[in-house]
Amino acid sequence: MIMLELSFILIIGFFMDLIIGDPQYRYHPIRMIGNGIAKLERILRRFGLDSRGGGIILAFSTVSITFCIYLVITHLFDRIHPILGWCFNLFVFYSLLALQDLFHHIRPVNTALGAGHLPEARSAVARIVGRDVEDLNEQGIIRAAIETISENFVDGFLSPLFWFLVGGLFAFYLRFDPVPAALSLMLATKVASTLDSMVGYKIPDYLRFGWAGARLDDIMAFIPARLSVFILFLGAWVSGLRASTGFRVAFRDRLKHDSPNAAHAESFVAGALNVRLGGPTRYSGELKNKPWLGEEFPDPDAGHIRLTERLIRTSAWIFVLIVEGILAVIIICR
Repeated sequence: MIMLELSFILIIGFFMDLIIGDPQYRYHPIRMIGNGIAKLERILRRFGLDSRGGGIILAFSTVSITFCIYLVITHLFDRIHPILGWCFNLFVFYSLLALQDLFHHIRPVNTALGAGHLPEARSAVARIVGRDVEDLNEQGIIRAAIETISENFVDGFLSPLFWFLVGGLFAFYLRFDPVPAALSLMLATKVASTLDSMVGYKIPDYLRFGWAGARLDDIMAFIPARLSVFILFLGAWVSGLRASTGFRVAFRDRLKHDSPNAAHAESFVAGALNVRLGGPTRYSGELKNKPWLGEEFPDPDAGHIRLTERLIRTSAWIFVLIVEGILAVIIICR
């Protein structure tokens, strides 16, 4: 029954994300994690802990505090009534998925490009990317949109769901309650990605201080990034895209970026769509000569954003079905 509870949380939470999207409110778990990171950073820097040691303390403290708060709340709700505890866990799971919200933020880019309004398209894409957008032409805007969809498929969906499964299975076979364990590892993934986005910059103020957060994010995304190639292969095959080309380009170009994980999904998408991604990109006024992914292909057009959405959505469904299948086998065999 306990694995059935995990299965229900997964499928109901997934449908909630597809139908409602990411909830926007002051006490959203990710927003609270971000606020906590900012406050801890200020405290550590005030005490002169602004180097690698301070960054390690920041990463360890953020993960530990997040775990403690979640476990205390879920325990209290469960003591009041098991249904209340289950609903809280469902809400946490739903809040940590970010698939539909990604598509929601891409739509204004598509709309502006379709109307030929490049300034509006730049403004829309600026809300979801970290690069400078002021000088982007139409192809640059499109590449930025496709790249962020591809990368966030791993960070916002595949990685949290992968660790949800791992935590649940690990706890089940050790005879612990799998739901808190699954959601704790899911939270750890989101803490790591939030740390990386807030302090993982390669600039003087954060080069050493953000090291631990960036490495934690690399560790948590290491397996999911590589798994994404196989999930996207299935998604491309079902979607009628060039699955074999995506596979070939991914295994050739997946390690071209500085990050050990960032280019896996992006390079597959480049190959599956037969477009080139990456290339020289400007961050904070500085031009970074990022390598091309799928460099033999032409630049994408606006239609490729919609194809990317279809590929990511199909791949997400496939991964959910795979995870549900694994849980079903365990439930039946037990």
